[in-house]
Amino acid sequence: MADFALQAQPTDAADWLDLARRAEAAGFDTLSAADHPGSCASPFVALAAAAAVTTRIRLGSYVSNAAVREPILLASDVATLDVVSGGRAMLGLGAGHTPAEWDAVGRNRPDVRGRVARCIAVAEATMALLAGEKVTAGTPELTMFAAELTKPRPVQERIPLTVGTANSRLLRWAGEHADTVGLTGFGRTLADGHRHEARWRLSDVDAQVQLARDGGDATLEALVQQVEITDDAGAALAEHAVELGMSETELQAVPFVLVGTADEIVAAVRSHRERWGITRYAVRRPALEALASLLPRLAEL
Repeated sequence: MADFALQAQPTDAADWLDLARRAEAAGFDTLSAADHPGSCASPFVALAAAAAVTTRIRLGSYVSNAAVREPILLASDVATLDVVSGGRAMLGLGAGHTPAEWDAVGRNRPDVRGRVARCIAVAEATMALLAGEKVTAGTPELTMFAAELTKPRPVQERIPLTVGTANSRLLRWAGEHADTVGLTGFGRTLADGHRHEARWRLSDVDAQVQLARDGGDATLEALVQQVEITDDAGAALAEHAVELGMSETELQAVPFVLVGTADEIVAAVRSHRERWGITRYAVRRPALEALASLLPRLAEL
């Protein structure tokens, strides 16, 4: 079966709580919130509110920037969310890329190698704290002294961990240690610090999946950038295809877009599973309406 996570942000209380209810009723597996301090809502506060009006849907950050988050604070937030949701919390982590987030906390933004090393260190420490271990670390990436999460203790024995990345080292690490590898398809961060080059060619996806599989057998999830039900997928994808130097047919086949008729999208999800083993998708808020009628079919694949 294919599972879907809906990533969204609150705009006001009534809309956010309604969205959480609708996502659960539609059959989404997870409601997630981005984590960019200073430019979006605090994910764990928002998700705790969503927990109060839902009973089944899982709740987690997608993804927290490990570079500007400290393990003890992350572990406390996740454990609290797990308690108030009755055991539905998840943790999503990434290496981070937005320069302003380092500036805001008074830290120097490391190179890619340094950001990946920090992400791994934070992931290991946070998961150890959530598991009830005492953590001390003294490395260039992370310093902690006898940190321990005594209260609150999470409801779940293990909090599920998703790592979102396209970095080779992090893909291997996540394949071995995370529950879910979030395939982002991101390439080099562009000058604005937000957008990325795309690694979306079929051969790129093959390589990313192979790296994750070299590490282990974690669940594979694709971060979907465009969802559209249409009778003319070529027209809907034409502009992006030109930007990426790909044909519309090739672009329609990658897991980072779900565009086409209902039958074409179902066939694409089936193809992604058969070729790459991808069984989860993270989609943005506009996809709620588009996918609501399709989720029962997709869940049966």
